[in-house]
Amino acid sequence: MGILFGSIANQLTSMGQAYKLAGGPLSFSHAEMMARDIDGNIDSEISRVEDLKDNFRNFCTNNKANVTTCLEHFIESRDSFAGFSLSGLDYKPRILGVLNITPDSFYDGGLYETTEAAISHARALHSAGADIIDVGGESTRPGSKEVSLDEELSRVMPVVKALSEDGIVVSVDTRHSEVMRQVIDAGAKVINDVSALIHDTESLSVVANNDVDVILMHMRGLPETMQNEPIYKNVVLDVYDMLYDRINHCVEAGIERKRICVDPGVGFGKSVKHNVELISSLSIFQGLGCGLAIGVSRKSFIDSVSETEGSDRRLVGSLTALIAALNQGVNILRVHDVSETLQALNTWHKIVMER
Repeated sequence: MGILFGSIANQLTSMGQAYKLAGGPLSFSHAEMMARDIDGNIDSEISRVEDLKDNFRNFCTNNKANVTTCLEHFIESRDSFAGFSLSGLDYKPRILGVLNITPDSFYDGGLYETTEAAISHARALHSAGADIIDVGGESTRPGSKEVSLDEELSRVMPVVKALSEDGIVVSVDTRHSEVMRQVIDAGAKVINDVSALIHDTESLSVVANNDVDVILMHMRGLPETMQNEPIYKNVVLDVYDMLYDRINHCVEAGIERKRICVDPGVGFGKSVKHNVELISSLSIFQGLGCGLAIGVSRKSFIDSVSETEGSDRRLVGSLTALIAALNQGVNILRVHDVSETLQALNTWHKIVMER
């Protein structure tokens, strides 16, 4: 996409030479149209927005209805998510602060295992600028194993209750329907499922029948095995197709599209090359018509591309990857380092969006 920022974006949009991207402050003047046949062969063509609607329909002659809907999704404004606006000219992305109440998470496992330490850290993240606190009681790092339901509940429930009573918006990172039921009753406003509501067959109905929003993430296989030689025909299109399918399942189950946010799952069953391709192509996921989340914080691919070693040395790489995401209209940033991310976000907004 030919993505534009600031006054240039507004001027060209008013002249009909650009479209607003997902109703936010960014615009795009060109778009690459891509089509894949049953053999996996990809055809592509770049078009100016003035010609995009006609070219889009002509390019994909076999599925004009879905193509038209996809184009509308790129342009239309997003509804609010967890009570936070996701569109408008003055909109800024939201920060999802990570709280791992686990002994084995890849970056901060064991630091906040006690209820008191977890609540204290969550409050600190909120004070530092996190809009939402993402509470997790089961590690999903590569190689991790599933924990018992009782263990996960014992970790997350008292924290969710305390934070909700504080008026803090809480997301819970879980794959299990019973955990979802109980944390929703305790006040959680978002379910963040790395399996996109696949792991547990009851999860779809739990989310559909409750007043809660959901983040659907792409993951290849299970955390225990997901990094065993991940292979894709085309990682960007394969991830897109899986999320497209999951959104349709959710809508059919009664979960409105406006309640859904998608996450391409950087680091979840992907090689370093796959992760880089996904981050550089994030704007394609705007065609799904949902909010867009990204989690790159402290992940190991940063070591490979920057020649560093260890999660404690990945902050700068994390922030750099987030800037690339911001330049493609990402709505929610899932991070460990809230104050540093807020500083980068505010600086980006001032330099890029307010010129």
